Amino acid sequence: MEIENLKLPPGRWREKSRPYKPSSAFRIYFAMALNYIWIAFFLVAFVVALYRSIFCGDVAIWSEITSASFTSAANAFEISLGLTGVLTLWLGLMKVGERAGVIGFIGRLISPLFCRLFPGVPKGHPAMGSIFMNVSANMLGLDNAATPLGLKAMQELQSLNQKKDTATDAMIMFLVLNASGLCFIPISIMMYRAQAGAANPTDVFMPILLATFVATFVGIVALCLKQRIRLLDPVLLLWLGGMMAVIGVMVWFFSGMEGERVERYSSLMANALLFTVIVAFLAAGLWRRMNVYDAFIEGAKEGFQTAVKIIPFLVAILVGIGVFRASGAMDLITQWTTMAVGACGLDTEWVEALPTALMKPLSGSGSRGLMIDLMNTHGADAFCARVSAAIQGSTDTMFYVLAVYFGSVGIRKTRYAVPYALLADVTGSVAGIIAAYIFF
Repeated sequence: MEIENLKLPPGRWREKSRPYKPSSAFRIYFAMALNYIWIAFFLVAFVVALYRSIFCGDVAIWSEITSASFTSAANAFEISLGLTGVLTLWLGLMKVGERAGVIGFIGRLISPLFCRLFPGVPKGHPAMGSIFMNVSANMLGLDNAATPLGLKAMQELQSLNQKKDTATDAMIMFLVLNASGLCFIPISIMMYRAQAGAANPTDVFMPILLATFVATFVGIVALCLKQRIRLLDPVLLLWLGGMMAVIGVMVWFFSGMEGERVERYSSLMANALLFTVIVAFLAAGLWRRMNVYDAFIEGAKEGFQTAVKIIPFLVAILVGIGVFRASGAMDLITQWTTMAVGACGLDTEWVEALPTALMKPLSGSGSRGLMIDLMNTHGADAFCARVSAAIQGSTDTMFYVLAVYFGSVGIRKTRYAVPYALLADVTGSVAGIIAAYIFF
């Protein structure tokens, strides 16, 4: 969307970020950008496979890698296909909420905080409401709802972007918030632990809560320093302090409950709030006497188009991850880490959960599978299984988030998004390990 079409004073919608300097950003982009990391997956996989075939006689490794590439490509398409229905539903509902004025109202409600974190987004812009809805869905552990809401937010942010192939400061802040994966109610992890026969499936609730909050806090502070956002702003301090208070109250509230009640109440809160939002959107549309059904259909069409658009990006990232894992490179990293940690005289029990931490930024399903494998191998209540669960819930799948969200709006130059998202991800994993040692 061009500035002239908005009928507003020139410059109002311009991103208030420092000018993008290719010369200064090139070093970071060369070292850390998704493009080079993606290439590294294949190069490392090739070197490891070559070593295994020559020195270990494992000639079957080449067929395993090739098979993994085909399987990963098929999985990427299936994920995109599975997202189509969810995207269609939620982008349709978001269109209803936008026309009914609900999204704008939410944007004005949280504008004091988001105006500090997103200085390039004007007050009252629809992007504010979409960002808030996405962050709220992540907090409640509603992954299926969070993705389409996040894609909608990226589309709104792209409408403010003057360089359509380059990420803005606001986009990077939003992506790091998603990568840090702040989640108050980790329903899915508690469900997996229950299925694996854990004596108390919810005992990882507080370690996850602390780890994900630390990851988000570090990500916000680091980006505020990078983007020269004033951290000592009273409003920002009040909101961050309020978040810390909410975390403390939730820990206190749930710590006095039995495991079954924690799972029941957390699920009730998340799903009841989600359906309340849907009803509020529809009720607002009726109150404004708008054609709710037509608005939903218009937004739903965007959902299908978005799902098709992200297929190439998902195929690229998942194939790279698949060949990296099939080559055995992940196993080598785990073995070397165990030896290094042991040589330092430190406890190595947590190292069994290291593959989950390494896979987490690359593949959500892959890290989830590694967590479940640990539960099945060592038992759901084993220390390494609990550490794995804490890591799994501490952050979101970083490269998946960056590939899908940036890919949905055609962003190729990610600037410093990757290193700062990695910082939040590593912080979350380390915090998850420490929290597991504290509680277990």
